[in-house]
Amino acid sequence: MKYIVFGLGNIGTQYELTRHNIGFLAVDYIADKHEATFKTDRLGDVAHFSHKGRQIYLVKPSTYMNLSGKAVNYWTQQLKVPVENILVITDEVALPFGKIRMRPKGSNGGHNGLGNIEATLQTRQYPRLRFGIGNDYPKGGQVNYVLSRFTEAEFEALPDYLQKTYEATTAFCTIGIDRAMNSYNK
Repeated sequence: MKYIVFGLGNIGTQYELTRHNIGFLAVDYIADKHEATFKTDRLGDVAHFSHKGRQIYLVKPSTYMNLSGKAVNYWTQQLKVPVENILVITDEVALPFGKIRMRPKGSNGGHNGLGNIEATLQTRQYPRLRFGIGNDYPKGGQVNYVLSRFTEAEFEALPDYLQKTYEATTAFCTIGIDRAMNSYNK
């Protein structure tokens, strides 16, 4: 069975280690765990590894966050992976820092990357894992907040939360979304 994990983010050094790029950080972490190497390909960087009989592809779209659907659609078709076997990892301001929430479908919640995926795939029914980045910003300050770097304390805590994200992601690929949600949406 094949799976694709899409980590959403923005390309470019100015976006590295920002809250909005948590999807890139998550798939980088997963790739490191499996000694998988990213190669630049069409519409993104792609890595591949095998885990418990599953073929897992990691994709970091190069389309920028607001056009993520283009890369998701392309790689889903290119690798012939059904939508229920993709997982989109993205940031979420409505969750406290480090909390994760996996769902088989849902609204985009105002997230432009998820909105573009929904529009491109023409469905809300695709699995996603939202990684909480908190909402410690003043009114009207959301854009600056999500595009800012993690605090020192958050950065120090990040490896533990990325490990949890890794475990939830591999659970999604091996035991299915329902059991993964029961274990990791706590």
